[in-house]
Amino acid sequence: MPDDETSTLSPAAAVNSPAKPTAAQAPKGRRTAPAADGTSPWTLRLVAIGLVLTAVNLRPAITSLGALLEEVREGLHMSGSVAGVLTSVPPLCFAVFGIMAPRLARRFGPGAVVCAGMIAITAGLVIRPLVGGTAGFLAASALALMGIAVSNVLMPVIVKRWFPDRVGTMTGLYSMALALGTSLAAAVTVPMTSAMGGGWRLGLGVWAALSAVAILPWLPLVRDRRAAGERPGRPVAGRPAPELRITRSRTAWSLACFFGLQATAAYIAMGWMPQIFRDAGVSASTAGVLLAVTMAMGVPLAFVIPGVAGRMRNQGPIVLFLGSCGLVGYAGLYFAPAGGAWAWAVLLGISNCSFPLALTMIGMRSRTGAGVVRLSAFAQSVGYLISIPGPLLIGVLYQHSGGWELPIALMAGLMVPQMAVGLLAGRDRTIEDEC
Repeated sequence: MPDDETSTLSPAAAVNSPAKPTAAQAPKGRRTAPAADGTSPWTLRLVAIGLVLTAVNLRPAITSLGALLEEVREGLHMSGSVAGVLTSVPPLCFAVFGIMAPRLARRFGPGAVVCAGMIAITAGLVIRPLVGGTAGFLAASALALMGIAVSNVLMPVIVKRWFPDRVGTMTGLYSMALALGTSLAAAVTVPMTSAMGGGWRLGLGVWAALSAVAILPWLPLVRDRRAAGERPGRPVAGRPAPELRITRSRTAWSLACFFGLQATAAYIAMGWMPQIFRDAGVSASTAGVLLAVTMAMGVPLAFVIPGVAGRMRNQGPIVLFLGSCGLVGYAGLYFAPAGGAWAWAVLLGISNCSFPLALTMIGMRSRTGAGVVRLSAFAQSVGYLISIPGPLLIGVLYQHSGGWELPIALMAGLMVPQMAVGLLAGRDRTIEDEC
């Protein structure tokens, strides 16, 4: 069964689908039968559980560090600029390692690669608190982030392949789980560390236990390469798979830029928002809870937005709404960071839901499974490359300006091009048409 023949994602994509459905293309309105490719309901349930548990573990390594960044800086004797480098490591790793995900998935199967990714996350979280220097800390963080990177890219691929008739629902489900893990780590890291009577090393290392649990659902799938998502392809008579030159697609570039700018905002928030509130006079525990509120807004909205976006031909209005919330939130941080802290946390949390919107658009901007693989790797790798300078620049501006006015102004300024490229990425078209 060829990898690039799956059911369509939207009515617009259905118009361009072949008139005669293949075994992997269910008729409109009908669910793909498990017997069509030998997939059992048990396997589908296991994949769904694996998706949710994996998503929960894709951000605690980052947000737990953001909540304890000041303690880590003091413990490892970091300057503000070095801390800025530390907050730039996640997008760098996502860009470098994420681009490897499609090739690894073709060779070993997406399920096996995600399983290996969860093992890497667990190992990195165990090693990171044990090292004594900045270089070792960065290396252990990079190991965990490598696992996150490949899983980031393969989540939309697994959804497209195993749940082609429920892309919006499943994307919303794992986006909601991702937001839940993000907010949970932000909210409980500081109080949990205090309650256990340990330092920042214990507060960071305890999250390895959660990631270890996420390895388990993928283990049975690793032994069965077909169940892991590797479906041996064979040529289909008269229908050779076209080679997509994705760099020729304006939509792919727009989506990559949109992904990069929203990632910039997200990682600045995860890395620096608690520090912004703490410098404004908010306590460390409350600052962590405020970051948790920002991330928690993604729990319900990450489930709602993909479903709404999937029913719209053009996702531009959602882009404008989310961007407007971000602009108001940054204005609040600039003029009254402590006075309206809860309101700004909520507004910026709504704005950060551009992430599940970007994932949904990745699925909607291609008609085939192969196209989603290429677009997901391209948009996320290029996007994370774009996001690398943001957190670093914020750290440098913070250290040399002596305050948060200039960094916050930069954050607000970046929201404008994010809205512009989001409008272009949200147009009703596919990369196959443009390539």
